[in-house]
Amino acid sequence: MGRIVSTLFSSLDGVVEIDPEWHFPYFDDQMGAAVTDDYAGVGAILLGRVTYDSFVGAWPDREAAGEEDAGFAKLIGDTRKIVATRGTGDLGWRNVEATPDVVATAQALRADQGVEKVIVPGSITIVRELLAAGLLDELRLLVHPIAARTGERLFDEGAERYPMRLVSAEPFDSGVVRLIYAPTTPPEAKTYDDVKQHDMPQPD
Repeated sequence: MGRIVSTLFSSLDGVVEIDPEWHFPYFDDQMGAAVTDDYAGVGAILLGRVTYDSFVGAWPDREAAGEEDAGFAKLIGDTRKIVATRGTGDLGWRNVEATPDVVATAQALRADQGVEKVIVPGSITIVRELLAAGLLDELRLLVHPIAARTGERLFDEGAERYPMRLVSAEPFDSGVVRLIYAPTTPPEAKTYDDVKQHDMPQPD
């Protein structure tokens, strides 16, 4: 059964729309190892069209250039890629297919015994759809120690809440913290009267 895993770079104020000016200064060997771990065992990559266009505009050329990142570029190229789009044109890369219904595709991937893990890199709209449909198994965030102030945030306004449990937390030397969450049931409802006995400050 395929686990669907979202991986996002985030600022302290929740911006997940990457700006190279605040992202790349924090990219080091520890972050590279985290990204490598995210892609380990991946059977498919699920992408929104905007994220896919950024991938296809960069990684094939990087693979062909044969520099330090060529191995990672080849990994992405060799992996099955599913793009959320209603377009019917050539997507211009190997091992790539289109889906007009990302929720149905995610359901099928989760039920596929031959798929161990599906990664959703970036693709903010897709992550929101999967959260709303209850189809996201892990939310992985690399939180940078900077408030970006501008850019799109993962969680938009909405009535539904998404309770999460912390699976792991790993601080990096750069100040980045890798946080892995999984959906869970909400905690028991409480009021102020239920919690006021817990270590409340007292007058001297």
